[in-house]
Amino acid sequence: MGGDFKLAGAPITWGVCEVPGWGEQLRAQRVLEEMSSLGLTALEVGPVGYLGNTPDEIKSRVEAFGMCVVGGFVPLVLHRKDEWERTRREARDVAARYSAAGATNFVTAVVKDAQWGTPEPLSEDEWEHLAWALGEIDDLCADYGMQQVLHPHVGTLIETSADIDEILRRTNVQFCFDTGHLAIGGVDGVAFARENHDRVAHVHLKDVRLKMANAVLDRTLSLVDATRQGFFCSLGEGDVPIVGIIEELRRHGYDGWYVLEQDLTIESASESGLALESARRSIAFLERELDIQIMSN
Repeated sequence: MGGDFKLAGAPITWGVCEVPGWGEQLRAQRVLEEMSSLGLTALEVGPVGYLGNTPDEIKSRVEAFGMCVVGGFVPLVLHRKDEWERTRREARDVAARYSAAGATNFVTAVVKDAQWGTPEPLSEDEWEHLAWALGEIDDLCADYGMQQVLHPHVGTLIETSADIDEILRRTNVQFCFDTGHLAIGGVDGVAFARENHDRVAHVHLKDVRLKMANAVLDRTLSLVDATRQGFFCSLGEGDVPIVGIIEELRRHGYDGWYVLEQDLTIESASESGLALESARRSIAFLERELDIQIMSN
């Protein structure tokens, strides 16, 4: 296939996650060193404060490795009118901080509450407010030179194909196309890329062993426990048609970022080499299947 291919990294590929009890959190210095060693020149910021507490701290830390920041994951409560003013202030603060650090993608996850409570069906009023709020966040992000991209995600209010259909019908919001989370939610990724390519503005590359998906969706298996049991795997080792999705997106002119976001837990320091090994396999898969070069050797 060849051609330009913009691949960024994400701290979650190194097991770095804000969820309590997720596992060993590797130092940012090590994660950046390993990302750089793989030929990655860009990344998402990860948990708040992980790369620094100010835009200048973030920029100086990543620029020391010849890297830049492309975006950040932002959980927001958007379906509740009584939470809107707090949510708006939070979103503006994050957009100001991330844009000053150089990011252009504001990756929204629509959560039930700040504790990521278990999703429940939305009322019509809640759907209407959520759709309106997404439009408001679009405008807010534009004020800071950013674009909002909505990230369907397990454990949020937008996690299944039915939820995504509602968003497509009710809004014009752009999507962060997470190949793994859409597959878990029952979406045919190649068909989504073909039918909704004009709504895709950012991509997370993730492969999944889908035999666990039903247990995760019906809450009999937590996402962190599923991750510990190998739910997510290096690209090309699971059930997601990664290459078919990329081919379809590129056929329709997508030229934005692809972020290697292969969720991992590291439960002890002795496992700290797993992330680099897994990421290397994923990049080697992309190089082989797409006829591109990311790693220098």
